[in-house]
Amino acid sequence: MAHFAELDENNTVLRVIVGVDYPYDGEAIYQQETGRVWKRTSYNTHGGQHRLGGTPFRKNYAGIGYIYDRIRDAFYAPQPYPSWVLDEESCVWQPPVAYPEDGLAYSWDEDSRTWKVIG
Repeated sequence: MAHFAELDENNTVLRVIVGVDYPYDGEAIYQQETGRVWKRTSYNTHGGQHRLGGTPFRKNYAGIGYIYDRIRDAFYAPQPYPSWVLDEESCVWQPPVAYPEDGLAYSWDEDSRTWKVIG
């Protein structure tokens, strides 16, 4: 089975479905059926890496609200905070300060642009 993302006129993902893995262009078939643009997406791809060692596809698995970038032929999440920057290689948003690697749980504080310990 293949996964397909339905896009609106701004290339924002409206929904993702598990569809038939047509031996030819499934994107065109879904577009013909619905009148909307569809793009295939890979459940096993994140940050430009395939988690099972296969070939990565469109940088990230699409989710509702994600953006499809035609130039990069990639899906990426909406920008989580104004200070975060999109990594051009992985199409994953990066904070201005790396997440601490000390085993504690943190949340991002945009006002101070720092990680705050949760709890």
